[in-house]
Amino acid sequence: MKLSFKNTLPGLLLALTLLFSLSVTVSTQTVPAYKNPALSVEQRTEDLLQRMTLEEKVAQLINLFPPGLALENKTIDDVLTGDGIGGVTRVDVFSGRTTNSARESAIIVNGVQKKLIENTRLGIPAIIHNEALHGLTAKGATSFPQAIGLAASFNEELMADVSASIALETKASGYRQVLSPVVNIARDVRWGRTQETYGEDPFLSSRMGVAYCKSFTDLGIITTPKHFVANFGDGGRDSNAMHFSERLLREIYFPAYKACIQEGGALSVMPAFNSLDGRPCNASRWLLTDVLRNDWGFKGFTVCDYDALIEVITLHKTASTKKEAAAQALEAGMDRELPAPNVYGEPLIEALKEGLVSKEALDTSVRRILSIKFSLGMFEEPYVDTESANKVYNAPEHRALALEAARESIVLLKNSGTLPLAIDLKKIAVIGKDADIVKLGSYSGTGMETVSILQGVKNIVPASTVVVSEVGTDHTEYMLPTIPADHFYHEADGAVKPGLKGEYFNNMELEGAPEVRRIDANVGFDWGSNSPDPAIGHDFFSARWTGKLKSPVTGTVTLSLSGSDGVRLYLDGELLFENWRDRGFPTDYIPVSLEKGNMYDIRVEYYEGKWGANMFLGWDLGFEAQEGKKIANAAAVAKSSDAAIIVTSIEEGEFRDRASLKLPGFQEQLIQEVAATGTPTIVVLVTGSAVSMNNWLADVDGIIEAWYAGEEGGNAIAEVIFGEYNPGGRLPITFPRSAAQLPLYYNYKPSGRGYDYMDMSAVPLYPFGFGLSYTTFDYGDLRFNKKAVKRGDAVTVSVDVTNSGDVRGDEVVQLYLCDEIASVSRPIKELKGFKRITLDPGETKVVNFTLTAEKMMMFDEGMNRIVEPGEFRVLIGASSEDIREEGVFHVTAN
Repeated sequence: MKLSFKNTLPGLLLALTLLFSLSVTVSTQTVPAYKNPALSVEQRTEDLLQRMTLEEKVAQLINLFPPGLALENKTIDDVLTGDGIGGVTRVDVFSGRTTNSARESAIIVNGVQKKLIENTRLGIPAIIHNEALHGLTAKGATSFPQAIGLAASFNEELMADVSASIALETKASGYRQVLSPVVNIARDVRWGRTQETYGEDPFLSSRMGVAYCKSFTDLGIITTPKHFVANFGDGGRDSNAMHFSERLLREIYFPAYKACIQEGGALSVMPAFNSLDGRPCNASRWLLTDVLRNDWGFKGFTVCDYDALIEVITLHKTASTKKEAAAQALEAGMDRELPAPNVYGEPLIEALKEGLVSKEALDTSVRRILSIKFSLGMFEEPYVDTESANKVYNAPEHRALALEAARESIVLLKNSGTLPLAIDLKKIAVIGKDADIVKLGSYSGTGMETVSILQGVKNIVPASTVVVSEVGTDHTEYMLPTIPADHFYHEADGAVKPGLKGEYFNNMELEGAPEVRRIDANVGFDWGSNSPDPAIGHDFFSARWTGKLKSPVTGTVTLSLSGSDGVRLYLDGELLFENWRDRGFPTDYIPVSLEKGNMYDIRVEYYEGKWGANMFLGWDLGFEAQEGKKIANAAAVAKSSDAAIIVTSIEEGEFRDRASLKLPGFQEQLIQEVAATGTPTIVVLVTGSAVSMNNWLADVDGIIEAWYAGEEGGNAIAEVIFGEYNPGGRLPITFPRSAAQLPLYYNYKPSGRGYDYMDMSAVPLYPFGFGLSYTTFDYGDLRFNKKAVKRGDAVTVSVDVTNSGDVRGDEVVQLYLCDEIASVSRPIKELKGFKRITLDPGETKVVNFTLTAEKMMMFDEGMNRIVEPGEFRVLIGASSEDIREEGVFHVTAN
């Protein structure tokens, strides 16, 4: 049948309608709705979701782990299927290389995205992530001061500038997510990860966390506040079980996360490894759904910490199989598994098919991830400019900012008047193992140019000044020196030969026949994330060393075992020590009685669970005498110098909590003997947490807390020592006098009895917010814009601050608030405002704070967040203990 529309308007309209309908049909067939950027994120997400198979959905919840691929001699081609992948972990270590340049990383990113877009059915790009705690963890990226040092600046604007620079470097190499910041509240400084945090205070942590997150959000990069909610337990031990009340969580441990999400725009959250009230945080519906999404309105996705989901089975034991763990986690609100598919791969598919977890829960998690990919424009712009990547890393302006950040982070703890040192001294002794080593702290990049403290001193003093360097002591760790090879023997072919018999097993229980047999000179290994032998896995292996130990002395000798998981020691068939469990890298000490010349049967056993592998058998023979000679040499050099600068450090980090806060090794003896020479002595602390100083505090003339100061740290520290920069940093954590006072923090609640011990005051060594300057500041004329406000209204508080000294300097003005009478017990004071200001000699500035209703709020007995009528006391000063001005305003009922 032939239709004719000639000379008829209705016919023309019908033709046009048919033509339009046909064009829409063709368009729909050629361009799926999810690929149409003109549609809303919601429309695109739902269109893509309804097209996906079960396997394609699960693939969006898992990651590829390039380092793991390299160790297994696989490439992305070996593991990437047509189902796609949700994300990829750290391409800077792709293909087994230790680290790639920015350009190389960018090229790999583009290659991964191209393969996903062109070689999978739906062409969904991946979210590629890295760490960026205080700089991107990549080769050549700028390294700023560690997070605790950035917090010590008490400068939100500086934090924003630093994070903006890190964000630029992150995006240049193709990363779209960072597993940062750490906004855990560090209330026990024994915790090894204190350095990664912004300190003990929820307000300071919130402001620093928001400044960090917002810079990344503005560039379209996902930030991941972690570890939700608290990541240390009793004794300051990493990832131990938590039993905090809801009140404590909401008052202290929640606020920084909430602020990062609601103000900073964070689109991802990482739960903690530990359990909370019996539920693993990674499988806690209360945390991940009730609080995070229902209370706070979080619209992003959650990611587990590396291998945390398998620990639901192996450690927390709330599930017996992987599919059970997958069901628990997904129903709770855990969206993505990192770093590689383990629980959320085939086990999750099985759980879904068996009905252990609903497909609605799966769709919910996939929807969250897809919507973020659409909202970030990843479907339209999945690639990165490879040619500009290297230009961004460590750009001149970033390096200059790293220097400024290091300056502002430094805290002057003690000054007897010796500091700053005169620039024209004839001879200066710089002493310490770490004086010419740059420690950057945990989660740091590599390959950038760094400046040590020794080099910084040399850079600043005139050529006529003699700068001499002495190690003083090599021993700045807790472990004892490794027993030398010439004390170990084994029997072979009827003869006694040097070395120990080493046997290595591809399991953690020394079961079956060893995969590798060899002779090892001694037990002193740091394999890191590598394997002891190509035939042995890099994780989940065990080893046994057997042979003879020949004693060179008669008497009591202390042996030490330093191993990053299970260890056992036998001597003459007797089990002397056993700690057969997963652990960090502690040192255990075992005293034994030996006779000179005797040969003792020795057996050492070790297993490695995962991550870094280390094993050392040490002793204290000749140790003190050797270190004593080095210390005596350092003291002699100091005595002939005009000033001595001693650089000290501690051992800390993930899985590296401390029982003692003393400087490890012989560093305290070094300080004491150098100070005893009478030469003005300055101690520089290169730490990420507090140390106790009782044994040497009175002996020295100055103490500088330098933290891990970043790539330009040496220059900044030297500038402070010689007065080129006036320090203005403040402590974001309380320094106790002794570990016996811990946990110790400034914002405690009133005691029913008292605060002190019978044999020690509860007064800290240095309080939160403390820091000295080379000038002095006077405070005066505290005033309010109104002394009575209605609930919901704000009040402005003003104070005059004057530089009463004779040099330019920074002061951190701190405002604390106390609710005088409340329906539930409240902290004695809480930080609610801070401002870092710079003043010339004689200059006065008016510092204004706005106390909003939000800052006056509390949780009442029913856990409702309200402002109660009554008096509020404002305390303004230079630290939590150094209060200069006080005043009261009144909140009235509406």
